[in-house]
Formats: sequence, C-alpha cells, structure tokens
Amino acid sequence: MNDTYPSLQPKLRSRLLWSLTASILFSLLSFSSFASNQAILEGERFHPAQGKLGMVATSHTLATDVALKVLENGGNAVDAAVTAGFALAVTQPRSGNIGGGGFLLYSPGDGKAPEAIDYRETAPAAATETMFQDRDGNVAKERSRFSHLAAGVPGTVAGLALALERHGTISLSEALAPAIRLAKDGFIVPHRFSIGLERAASRLKRWPATNATFYKENGSAPQPGERFKQPELAATLQRIADNGIKGFYEGETARLIVEEMQRNDGLITLDDLKNYRPAIRQPVHGTYRGYDIFSMSPPSSGGTHIVQILNILEDYPIGDMGHNSAATLHHMAEAMKLAYADRAQYLGDTDFVEVPLKGLTSKEYAAKLRETISSDKARPSSDIKHGKPADWESPETTHFSVVDRWGNAVSNTYTINFSYGSGITVAGAGFLLNNEMDDFSAKPGVPNAYGLIGGEANKVEPGKRMLSSMSPTIVRKDNKNFLVTGSPGGSRIITTTLQVLMNVIDHKMNIQTAVNAPRIHHQWFPDEIRIEQGISPDTISLLEAKGHTVTTNTAMGAIQSIMVGEDGTLYGGADARRSTSSARGF
Repeated sequence: MNDTYPSLQPKLRSRLLWSLTASILFSLLSFSSFASNQAILEGERFHPAQGKLGMVATSHTLATDVALKVLENGGNAVDAAVTAGFALAVTQPRSGNIGGGGFLLYSPGDGKAPEAIDYRETAPAAATETMFQDRDGNVAKERSRFSHLAAGVPGTVAGLALALERHGTISLSEALAPAIRLAKDGFIVPHRFSIGLERAASRLKRWPATNATFYKENGSAPQPGERFKQPELAATLQRIADNGIKGFYEGETARLIVEEMQRNDGLITLDDLKNYRPAIRQPVHGTYRGYDIFSMSPPSSGGTHIVQILNILEDYPIGDMGHNSAATLHHMAEAMKLAYADRAQYLGDTDFVEVPLKGLTSKEYAAKLRETISSDKARPSSDIKHGKPADWESPETTHFSVVDRWGNAVSNTYTINFSYGSGITVAGAGFLLNNEMDDFSAKPGVPNAYGLIGGEANKVEPGKRMLSSMSPTIVRKDNKNFLVTGSPGGSRIITTTLQVLMNVIDHKMNIQTAVNAPRIHHQWFPDEIRIEQGISPDTISLLEAKGHTVTTNTAMGAIQSIMVGEDGTLYGGADARRSTSSARGF
C-alpha cells in the first residue's frame, strides 16, 4: 500500500521526527496550562499508571480513589463505575451529575458480547418541534440553553442503577455511600473548582438556589483548600439509597423537580419522571487493522462516526505517514468532514427515526467516500454534501474508564451539556439541571451551541432522546479487552476519541503518550481544522498549502483511558487537560 504514495516517502522520516519533537515539546511546555508546574517537574503526567488487579481513570482524583477502593474490596468494574459516577456528581458538579444523562458501555472479560446502556435524557411529553423558535420562526437560543425549557428528563440515576442491577455485585446504597459522605462531610476544594465557579458566576448567580448552593454568603466562590459541603444533595442521594430509583423519579425529589418547573414555566412533570426508562442498546461495531472497535450506538453519533472515519482511513498508510504529519492530518480532516456531513443528515434517536447504521459503518461505503478525497488538496466543506449510506445498507436490517481483575471493562460518558448545564439548581434538592434540549435541532439546518448542524432526524419530539456526540469506546484484540476510552468535549468528543485510538493502533504509543499528544478537529462546518498547541508550524504551513484553514484554539477533550498489556498489566492514562484527572491501579 505504501507505493500508492511514492512522493511522500522521502519526507516521512523528517516529518515523523519533527512531529515527535513537537509532541515532546508540547508535553514539556504546553501542559503548564493544564496541570501544576510541580506535577510536570515530577513527571507524573507523562507515564501511565500501572496495576495488575484493577485500574480506574476519572476526571477527579476523589472519584478515582473511591472507585479503586471498590475494586480493592473485591467489587467488579460496574460496581466501581457506578460508585465513581455518583462521586463525580458531588465533586465535579460542572459536569458530573444526577441531573443529566449519558451512555455506559460494558464489555465482559470472558469474551461475551459488549452491551450498551443508553440513559440519555428524553424530551418531556409536552415538548414541541418549534418550542425553541420565536413567532417569526427564528431560533431563540437562550430558551434552549439557559431556561427551564432547556432541561430534558434526567437519566443518570436510572442508568447507573440499571447497570448495577444487570452486572454489579454491590447494592445501590453501597455504591452511593461514598458520594453521600462527600456531599455531607464535604471535600477540599481544588483550584479548578474555584476558577470554574468564578468564571460562571454571572450566569449561575441569577438563580437563587444555585447561588445558595455553590457560593458563600459574601458572594464569593469556595476557595482552594476550603471544605465544601452540599447538605441538600446529600439528602437527595440518601433518598435514592433508601428507596432506589423511586427515591429520585418519585416522592420528594420528583416533587422538588416538578415544583421547580412549575415556578419557571418548565415542562417536566411527575409523569415524565415516573415514565423515564433507560434502554439497552447493541453497541456499534467496526474493525480497524485487526482490532474490534465497539462504541456507542444512536442516539449517540459518536460510535457510528468513529467507525466511519476509521473505515475511510484504513486504506491509507497512516503509521508510515507519521504522527501529526501534514499528510496524516490532511487525510484525517478530509475523513472527518465527510462523517460530520452525514451526521447532520442521518443521525437521531432510532426509536423515532430510521438511521442507516449498517451503511454508515460499512467498509464499502467508506471506500466510496474515500474516492472523493485528494491527497494533495483540501475539499471545501461547501462542496461536501451528505452521502448515500442507504446504498450500502444490509436488507436484514464527564468520562471515566474502569477495568477489574477479571478483565471486565466499563467506558462511561455522561453530561449535563454545558459546563454547569443550564445553571439552574433544583431548589431543595441541591443538583443542577441539564440543558440537553439544545442538542436537538431547534430548526433543521441551524447550528447548535457547538456549531453542529442538525436535520429532521434530530427534531424535537415528545419522549425522544436528543442526538449526542458522546463516544464511550472499548477496543478488543483477539476477543480480549484491549483499550477502554472516552472523553467529554461536545462535538470534539468523536475526534478526540478517534485520535487516541489511532495513536495507540497506528503510532504504537503507550496510553499516556496517546492521551497527551496534541489534537486536531474538523466538523465540516465551520470549514477549518482546529488544532491545539504543539502542532509543528511547518506542518501548519503544509496544511494551508493544501487549502486548509487552520486555527489554534484551547485544549480539546479530557480523555480518560486504560490499556491492557499482553501480560494483563493495566496501564491508565489520565488527561492532564483537566487538572483534577487521575488514573490509579493496584
């Protein structure tokens, strides 16, 4: 396959050398904005954590600690994951949640088929297709983002409870105990916690319950080193521990949610809460260079388009082209454009619309798309339309990762959408509501907050789950779990996860290096390659010469990953882009 690119070969070594040099410089210099200088000097961010019997990688060290304790006490990966999920709802309220939803991917260590649990939020029964448009038919952005109408029916509590019921060994009350303790007794505030509240103060303080929950009486945010307690959240979690999911979807907590809605023209009712159900899904499956890729199926678009992009790239000698070389990044960007164009047209909740999933993830369709890619010239996004995956259809039809001593693996991504979601705290219950309704297409063809364009397939409908980019992913090799990964980051989740997979499979990186490496992103529109610091200026010039617009922007994602070595050693890679991230094993 290499002789397809004879003109590239003389340049490959120099490009690869420069790319590796840039990656090293990025690790040594650029991460000062992600982690403390002391952590950098000690090198703790650049070597994978190791363990033999268990590994946990989360975005907050306290969640990592309590989940690892579950593994040390004989619990399995699902036990630890559910414990981590509830702990993050306390320690990381800007993204960890019980007021939002997400997706959990479980892959047994005995080689049995992986399973996906969809606990994405749903639209209330009173939702309408035009609820986020004004009288003139224009999109009213504030309504879908910062009002009570922005909240979908939360799914996290039901989803985590279902995972524990199906695959766990501990009780729901046991899984909740560390979170209840952290909420009741408090925890020491890290720098990121304070900075986040200070930056979001103008948005959050407009809601009295949010102001009272997260800010001190003098109006300031809790400061690093101070202890932060959440007694109302502790009481809410205790009701779940005492009564199961009815302690959230019925009874006192449900009453508090509905009263919050009624006071502010929201839509969620007692029936919406009582009728919420998570769904068991079959993960999207693809192959890439001999590895089996399992990722989240719709209503997430993540797994579908990770597989689609990998299928397009599989016929290129990515490893020979070199990590983050101009040739590699060009082909990645061109493949990304094609996938995001299809996302806008076809993806939605499969309970409501027919998604041509087989076609989108087929090798044959990818080969057809590959024919449209030039190795020398970028194709303008305005020239790219969605493809016709139905032609290839078969007629038959905040992230954390955990691996336990039996090889069972969990990859979980959940969210309340924006940082701090809608900014609205349920009065008396102590948790923030999501603003996931913005992930619907408020009006087909109009971008959402992440610049993603949606179509009819993702229009607002009662009971429907909004489209997502969350991509919890598990890779198997020879039917054994090999790589567990996933990330936050809105529209950039897909490409962040994709690049860690490629860094490991194509470029043979250890998991921490794969996580650390600078990333790129293209989502069709806007027509630009967004890059992090650390990409070579020469590489940028070569991309621009091919016709790409390249913009340097802030860090992308915060991916938490675990890799399983051939001898069974577990390697954890926590992303220093989120300073509280940690990976620990034993």
